[in-house]
This record gives sequence, structure tokens and C-alpha cells, in this order.
Amino acid sequence: MSGALRAAIALAATAVAWSPVAAQELHHSWSAADVTKLKQWVAAAPQDALPRLETTALDRALANGDAEEISRQARQIALRLAKMHLKGRASEAERRGWNIRDTDDENALGSMLDNALGSGSLDTFFAVQRPAHLEYSALRAAYAADADEQRRKVIARNMERWRWLPRSLGPDYVLVNTARFEARLWRAGEVAGTWRVIVGKISTPTPVFDATITGVILNPWWEIPASIVRESVGALVRRNPALAKQRGYVWSDGRYRQRPGPNNALGQMKLVMPNPYSVFMHDTPNKDLFEKEVRAFSHGCIRTGDAIGYAATLLEGVRTREEVDQIVAGGETTQLDLAKPLPLYVAYFTAVENDQGGIDILDDIYRRDDRIRTLSADYRSEGRLAATGCAMQSAE
Repeated sequence: MSGALRAAIALAATAVAWSPVAAQELHHSWSAADVTKLKQWVAAAPQDALPRLETTALDRALANGDAEEISRQARQIALRLAKMHLKGRASEAERRGWNIRDTDDENALGSMLDNALGSGSLDTFFAVQRPAHLEYSALRAAYAADADEQRRKVIARNMERWRWLPRSLGPDYVLVNTARFEARLWRAGEVAGTWRVIVGKISTPTPVFDATITGVILNPWWEIPASIVRESVGALVRRNPALAKQRGYVWSDGRYRQRPGPNNALGQMKLVMPNPYSVFMHDTPNKDLFEKEVRAFSHGCIRTGDAIGYAATLLEGVRTREEVDQIVAGGETTQLDLAKPLPLYVAYFTAVENDQGGIDILDDIYRRDDRIRTLSADYRSEGRLAATGCAMQSAE
């Protein structure tokens, strides 16, 4: 999708949302053309892997010529359909473990619908509720074209996941797809960089969540979690202090830490990204693991390939790569703030667009796909993971 087309859609969406038409008057303004358009969108819902809503009550009102009931039924159906496009149709059980905050206000749909009816832009009203990301558009096209029912189920589940995200992720952000073992930096709607990552093991999966990156710590200390102190580090410090010192472990003021250095479990970089899961993006001394195809080795945190290059990219406008390298070489712990905070989304998608424009189906390493129903024989109408994070990181 071109930038001009995205801008046109955004402008149309603004017109739908804020057209100065009285809502009270528009509640009773469903014309025959509007109802026809609504029924077309209801019929087209399966193209977005959504169920086709029941319209029996609306059809009955149409047959009886009851204008007030037609308006009431059409409005109810339109709002339900718009909400499904905007928020998805999954239950809480299906969404379990998805901890990304959805900032889209479904309460605004009513006024948007009223304004769309008044301005003759019902098509735009429904279209702008879909996820705005290009990846969703690619999945939607593949869902329509793919003849393999199993692939279509995977694609449908991932289309649903996109509806659980904010409709727009913002102009600049980082999106980590743990199923793809990859982090992407997006700037102004384009991919500005891609990095391999190592994610949580099957037993300690990386959670799905959002955070805000505010800075970078170079040559970080590692605050060793109590679980790892109990597991290994505490005994090592007590029984073999010479080896513990060699590995950089320090005990003082009632806490265990690891000094910055080549053996530090966080490597030479850690992002400042406060979150309730104690999960961070950071470097690692075990660089060889990035060559593995399946990179699920951590206890929840996101180890990042070319971590210093990644940090330098995030710090553009604040420090040059040469300045970052100098700080790292100096060995002093240094925190640098980004030019502006950057949203981070740690998500899980098992159907993704590849470089050739096709769709790759990835291994469902955390067995999350089966939680989500698909538009198949199991239903035809609407209505019918604990994170462990860096607190469990290995001391190896």
C-alpha cells in the first residue's frame, strides 16, 4: 500500500469520526442503500476470517416496512461488525497470555457510525476498523487465495491476533515476533532494521506484552535474581570465591550482582524498557546461538543479535556509532536516553509475510495457535502463559 493511499484512508477515517452531523438525527437515517451496503459488509466478513452475523431480525423489519425497527436492527449489526473488525471476536480464554494494551476506543464507534451515515461513507467506516498494518493486508490477501485449509486456519488465527493489537502501532516502533525469532524497527511505515533474537525456551516462554523503550545501558551490571542465586550463584560465591570473582559475581549490601565485562549475562547492552514481566532486550556473550534456526534458549528475556548495532540505531540523533563503540570499549556503565521514547511490541505471529510477498507458516513453538477458534465447522456465528522473564535467566 502506498503512502498516499494510507494518507487518504487516514483522512477518510478522520472525516468519518468527526464530521459535524447531529447524532440524534442520524440514528434514524438508514436508507435502503445503507442497509444494502451493510448487508454486503456482513456477507464479506468471512473474507477477514470473521463470522457472518445473523440478520433475521433485520430482514423481518424490512419485510414489515418498520423504519424504526430497521434503523435499530441495522445499527446493532453495524456496531457488532465494526467491533469485530476493530477488536476481534475471541473470548478471554482465546486471548489468554496476550498482554498488549489495546488503546482503540470502541465507545467511539457509535458516533463514527452516525457520521458515516450522514456523509455517505459507510464503506470507509467499516474499512478503517481493520488493522492498518501492511502485514494484515498481506495475510488477508493470502487467506483469500490459499486453497490449503490448514494454512488458511493458521492465517486466520494470525489475522485475529492483529486485531488484538492497537489498530495503528504508531509511526515509529519496534515489533518483536518471538515465533520468528526476529525484531524489526519500523520508522514512518517502513522497516528500518531487522535483528535476530533469542527468545524463551518452551518451558519459560517469552510473554506477549508492550512496553516503551526510553534508553540504552551500555556495559550494564546484572542484578542477579533470587531464583538464580538459589539455583547456582549463591553456592558458587560461598564455595569457590575465586571462580566467582573471575566470573564477575559480587555480593554486597545483601544482593548479588555481576560486573560489566565479557562474561556478563547481559552482554554489553541492555535496553531501558520498564515492564511488569522483568523481560528485557539485551546482548549476550553466547553469540554462536544466533546462527541456530530455532532460537528458543532463554528464560524469557530477548537476547538480541548485533546488540551494539541495534543500540546505535535506536540512539541515532543522540550518539554516533563511533561514540557508542567508544563507550563500550571504555567499560564504564553508561545510560543514554533515546531522542524520544519508542513503543515496543513483543508479539507472537505464526503466519508472516516473506521477502517474496508470500506467506510463511512458522512453527508454533509455544503451542498457542490451537487456543484460537477459526471460521470453520466449529462455529458460524458470533457468540457461540505465565511469564518468567529475566528473573529466571540462566547464570551460564
